[in-house]
This record gives sequence, structure tokens and C-alpha cells, in this order.
Amino acid sequence: MARSILVSGAGSGIGRAVALRLASAGHQILLLGRTRSSLEETRSLLPDPDMHHIVEADVCDPNSIRDALIKTEITRLHGLVANAGVGGENHYGPEDRWGEIINTNLSGAYYLVNEALPYLRLERKEDFRHIVLISSVLARLGVPGYSAYCASKAGMLGLMRVWAQTFASENILVNAICPGWVDTEMARDGLESFARSSGTAFEEVLGKQMAMVPLGKMSQPVEIGELVYFLLCGAQSSITGQVLDINNGAIMP
Repeated sequence: MARSILVSGAGSGIGRAVALRLASAGHQILLLGRTRSSLEETRSLLPDPDMHHIVEADVCDPNSIRDALIKTEITRLHGLVANAGVGGENHYGPEDRWGEIINTNLSGAYYLVNEALPYLRLERKEDFRHIVLISSVLARLGVPGYSAYCASKAGMLGLMRVWAQTFASENILVNAICPGWVDTEMARDGLESFARSSGTAFEEVLGKQMAMVPLGKMSQPVEIGELVYFLLCGAQSSITGQVLDINNGAIMP
């Protein structure tokens, strides 16, 4: 049975991979993001593109999310994947990116889930519905210069636990995925930024980072898509309030 699933940050990287996997199973995808051209590109890659919706909205603005969802004229949601986020360093001072990163990654997830909740609650109560938050391995680690990013991703785990408790009686399952290095544009931008600031070649920086990972590699976005699909596919109804790590062995809590 086709189900409607909202995916934020669907214009590239992990969000696009998640949308592709869920659409391949016949689900209707609501592709949410700020850049329509990127969302249209993702939609063009999905099976039967016309059945999927573009939701042009900024997760930092709850009114933007609300208005965009109304425009889709959907009546209900089966699942939500809160993936939208920004990365990079921040440093205290006039050009500190603290607000940008916290507002997008943490507040954005908070706004998105709360604006989508009425649609999740309209799904049949006997069916399990799903919220999946895409956090990060840096929710569990401290990295110099990444105070906002680490704090935002750790905060998402707190939200996940509260929501899992709050919505359990309504059969809404809430979980978080913490990827390590994933081969996306955001990851490569981060590596290139570090290479520039340290005066080191990109390949050398990449090699040093992969040397600290037991499997010695990045994950591919499609692997994150498969894990999200498992959580939403109906094969399980017992996983909630959990953090699922997918990081090639980078941490073993």
C-alpha cells in the first residue's frame, strides 16, 4: 500500500537517497527543501514523478512549513524523515554561525515534526507511523570548532527520546540515525575546508580521516536510505526511542 512520507533536505545527498529508496517501494514522497530546482531534480529521478510533491519550505520557519504542507493538499502522513541540516565550523565572534546551525539542525527538526504531527495523527490509529531523525556521529563526539554542529546533533537525540515517550500511546515510533562519514557534497565540503585551513592536500586529509575508521571508508547515501527504509517499511513495530549508528565502526558505544 502506498504511503505518504515527508523527507526534508530532499534535494541532495542523504535526503535524495532516502527519497529514492522509499519511492522505489511505491510510496508517495513529499520532497521538502528550500531550493526548488534541487527538489525538482530529485523528483525527476523517482519512479512515477507526478505522484510526488514538492514542498518548498524553510525548516527554520514553522509558518513556511505549515503553508507549504497546506498547498500540497495532502490529507495524512505515514512517516517523516527529518534530514535537513547544515554543517561546518563555528567560532564565537561577529561571524559566529551558531544561530544558523542550531536553527537549521535542531530547531528545524523541532518545527518540522510539530507542523507535520497533525498529518501523522490523521493516519489510522491502529497503524504504526514513523518519525526518523537524521542526526550524526558527532552527536556522540566532540570536535574542536564544531560546537554548534555537535550540540545541534546531540540535541536531536534528546528530542527523539522525548517524542518516543510522548507519542508511544499513539503508535508513532520515533528513532534517530547517526551516520559517520557519508560520501555527500556536505562531507566533501567539510574535508576541503579543513584541507584549506591546514594547508594540506584534500587526499591527505581524506586519508587521515579514513585511517581512523576501522573499515577505512565512507558510507554511501544509499546505505542510509536502506536503514531508513527498514524503519519505515512495516517489518518492525518494536523499535522506538533508539539511536542507530552507521559509521563503519568509527565509534562502538
